[in-house]
Amino acid sequence: MELISAPSTNFNARARPPDMIVLHYTGMFSGQAALERLRDPAFEVSSHYLVEEDGRIFALVDEARRAWHAGVSFWAGERDINSASIGVEIVNPGHEFGYRDFPNAQIDAVIELIDDIRSRWTIPDSRILGHSDVAPARKIDPGELFPWRRLAEAGHGVWAEPPPAPGPVLGEGDTGAPVFALQAGLARLGYESAPNGTYDEATASLVRAFQRHWRPACIDGLTDGDTRARLVALLRLVASEFRGRYI
Repeated sequence: MELISAPSTNFNARARPPDMIVLHYTGMFSGQAALERLRDPAFEVSSHYLVEEDGRIFALVDEARRAWHAGVSFWAGERDINSASIGVEIVNPGHEFGYRDFPNAQIDAVIELIDDIRSRWTIPDSRILGHSDVAPARKIDPGELFPWRRLAEAGHGVWAEPPPAPGPVLGEGDTGAPVFALQAGLARLGYESAPNGTYDEATASLVRAFQRHWRPACIDGLTDGDTRARLVALLRLVASEFRGRYI
């Protein structure tokens, strides 16, 4: 794998070794504009890598350093996601400037890059995430067109497509034990979800983030049988992954 050196000065020291990868889209008119932004000290943003649509990979910040890509974020009790993660920006105009499919050459490069990163760091499949997972109230990237299933089939990330589960469709305004169980499940997966039994806007936002990653065909913030079944299946996969690591 060939890396193009494009050093950024926007970094500082890590507080811990990384055990997470966070994927973003650039959300700008061009990859060149994004590359310039990520290297400009005036903007105070950066990532470790940028992957162009033609598959070129730019190296901006050494993995041992803390790049500034996640902002205010949370996953599984961790709030300093920048210290915990390696950030990968993937060139795409995003929803604001003409969101489009990610080219095969680009995804092949992302997979090769993740292969390489994981050869150096212990990063569980369940901690390969999107910006929208760790900052669901603020971010929607890399978005519903990103091929998470293809990534998982290549050995990176978790994916499940079980049959829909029985039960009511839950949405804003619903209350009770089914809502509490949903919120608890989202919290177990890693989202910042304090179970209170009320399906409020915050819960709907978390469900949309979950759907954007794991049920991209329909992102409506409602918990139907398909969404519920995928959450349960993913929780089982994650539990199995960690049993395999520590037992």
